[in-house]
Amino acid sequence: MKTSLPCIVFLLLTSVANSQSISGSELLEKAIDFHDPNEKWSTFSSAFKVTMQTPNSSERLSIIRLDIPRQSFVLEVSKDDDSYAFIVEGDSCKVSLNGKTELTEDQKAKHRLNEERGFMYRDYYTYLYGLPMKLKDAGTLIDPIVKTKEFKGKKYLVLQVDYDARVGEDRWYFYFDPQTYAMKVYQFYHDESKNDGEYILLSGLEEIGGIKMPKTRAWYYNKDDNYLGTDILTPN
Repeated sequence: MKTSLPCIVFLLLTSVANSQSISGSELLEKAIDFHDPNEKWSTFSSAFKVTMQTPNSSERLSIIRLDIPRQSFVLEVSKDDDSYAFIVEGDSCKVSLNGKTELTEDQKAKHRLNEERGFMYRDYYTYLYGLPMKLKDAGTLIDPIVKTKEFKGKKYLVLQVDYDARVGEDRWYFYFDPQTYAMKVYQFYHDESKNDGEYILLSGLEEIGGIKMPKTRAWYYNKDDNYLGTDILTPN
């Protein structure tokens, strides 16, 4: 059956109107429905590997074990001839280097093995691999206006996110596929007027613990598109 030209134009206009009328909170819910369709994030307890590739450096393999209900986080890192680990349980953090927990101050300083860094890694991996669900955390300010933007030759629905001063100071933009609502790009600025910060291109999906996580993340500077590195996610 043939579709008339006026009907095609109407459908296209309706599609555009719908994309423009969606609110920020509605877009976030649709993105969460895509990435966490069975609401697994609040009870997430699983492990995964992240291989980091950076220019002029050897690969770094990280094994992350994250248990949200138990507030448990374990990061085991292997690079070159060394391996180190951070074990966070609630408010406590333990570190080890090449299997040893009794470390000299020089060893701790060389490999930056301290509690503060352990908590930083916990927050970092929980945030990035918990997106977009983490955008419902307290202190997250979702812009109600969704913009349609072209980035690197593709069109996306873009969600602007700011944070309460007690949580963070960066501004983030999240780019979603207008058809599936899959997260495709995210971008942050410390000071947007200076065009600082970075953008991250996402590709592929890997299901970990019932969550559809981006498989590959390629990092670039906003100011000059300089390539920083790539993270590759695989199941443990």
